[in-house]
Amino acid sequence: MPAAGGASPFLLEARGVRVLVRVSPKSARARVLGLGERPDGRADLKIALSSAPEGGRANAELIEFLAKEWRVPRRRLALLSGASDRRKVVLVEGEAAALLERLERWLAEALAKSPP
Repeated sequence: MPAAGGASPFLLEARGVRVLVRVSPKSARARVLGLGERPDGRADLKIALSSAPEGGRANAELIEFLAKEWRVPRRRLALLSGASDRRKVVLVEGEAAALLERLERWLAEALAKSPP
């Protein structure tokens, strides 16, 4: 389900782009599920992960999955908050405007491929 008003899970900041994420652990495979809405109206990027949320495995899988999807080195991704929560904030370090454009383009393609 799309977030209200076409909200984006991407937020510009000085060091790059913050991404609001909601994970679903213990799924059959890692994949993009679409967009969801947070209680405050902001959008979440919904991601299914195959790992269980134990010992940091799901967090590591999330970073690995996003690095592969976005074609960025893992060292440019950092989990800022939500280490023990389904809702997380991930920072993608780099030139913010260029990153945002690239991530928005990726999101449009990912949503076109994700199941309804």
